[in-house]
Amino acid sequence: MAFKIGLLGLGTVGTGTAQILLDPSGRNPLLEELEIYRIGVRNPEKTRPIQLPPGAVTSDLESIVTDPDVDIVVEVIGGLEPARELILKAIAHGKHVVTANKAVIARYSDEIFDAANDAGVYVLLEAAVGGGIPVIQPLKQALGVNRIRSVTGIVNGTTNYILTRMQTEKADFADVLAAAQKLGYAEADPTADVDGFDAADKIAILASLAFGGRIKLEDVYREGISQVSAADIAYADKLGFVIKLLAIANREMLTDDPTDRLRLRVHPTLVPQTHPLASINGVYNAILVEGDPIGQVMFFGPGAGAGPTASAVVSDILNIAAVLTQNSFLKTHSSKLHPLLTCTHQHYCKIAPIEELTTRFYARFLTKDRPGVIGKLGTSFGNHGVSIESIVQTGFQGELAEIVVVTHDVREGDFHQALDEIRTLDTVDSIPSLLRVL
Repeated sequence: MAFKIGLLGLGTVGTGTAQILLDPSGRNPLLEELEIYRIGVRNPEKTRPIQLPPGAVTSDLESIVTDPDVDIVVEVIGGLEPARELILKAIAHGKHVVTANKAVIARYSDEIFDAANDAGVYVLLEAAVGGGIPVIQPLKQALGVNRIRSVTGIVNGTTNYILTRMQTEKADFADVLAAAQKLGYAEADPTADVDGFDAADKIAILASLAFGGRIKLEDVYREGISQVSAADIAYADKLGFVIKLLAIANREMLTDDPTDRLRLRVHPTLVPQTHPLASINGVYNAILVEGDPIGQVMFFGPGAGAGPTASAVVSDILNIAAVLTQNSFLKTHSSKLHPLLTCTHQHYCKIAPIEELTTRFYARFLTKDRPGVIGKLGTSFGNHGVSIESIVQTGFQGELAEIVVVTHDVREGDFHQALDEIRTLDTVDSIPSLLRVL
């Protein structure tokens, strides 16, 4: 039984997907049953690096999602619109959907999955998080028997590449970003990556799957890496840390109560050099999952690129084809969806405000070089219940003394109240860096 694929988009990921589907030799034998039937592109006349089926290419993407002969629609055009509209129209016409679009899923998953469940079709999204790293299906299936405590990941290759080069070259953010853009590792407009939007999309998806509830994207606390300096990288190294942009989701209490509050955040973080995520460098991604009873499991690999992402896309197509093949073999057209492939939760997770987070902090102060400055900092911290692990004057920037503080665990709201008091001290010039510690 052949399954007809409607492919929306023939960019980097779309081309990689087509290459796998057109060259099934030596791969899973079910690939022989998949046919690229129609391909939607912006410019059908453009020369392509691969030989495509005659007559398959069109610029009319809507005609693909409404074509009665198409079984599975693969959306790899990216962006919010028309991707969202095309996905919903495909669902309305009874098509199963595979997408790599984390932005659409993070923002419109409730609308999309409600429509898919009502229509009795699958929407699979393995490629939306972590490129070629298989993490979506493991969370839904292999790890589904666990009570997940936390999901912590390096899920954006661009920011990890920048921070890695800042560490190895002792360079500042702006210089490394410019170099990354020239090499194609960063977009001309890098906002989605360096300001944490991409990572926020991904942790929202992972948290929804890990904790069995819907996530409102605006509830994900987000900071980017543009404020991280070469000085912070150097001080972190001396203190036994590396700085990574982490996406973190964790449950407040380990219970099976779905109303437990979650903490969702994306921000640059000092990671101990002994931690499993500390050695993830360059454009690579890694996701560390902690649960009961399994303990810690880490998924590591290339987080982007034609081959890795296309691998995840085609794995989703195979999953759908396998279910459809089984239904055909059993001669049934059951409207019941496979419970381990669908997203059926309806409630929204309760998210704790960032002010209630308890964590360690790293802060760098520039102060006037006067006696008693460190004592005044300590007093202000003590006034708000902030316990200091270490405080040291590291040197000078011009006429200003540079002081680095690392705290013990403290409630975020209390820490910021202490900083508000410190900013009123006449001896404190500025607080150029403030980072959380894992």
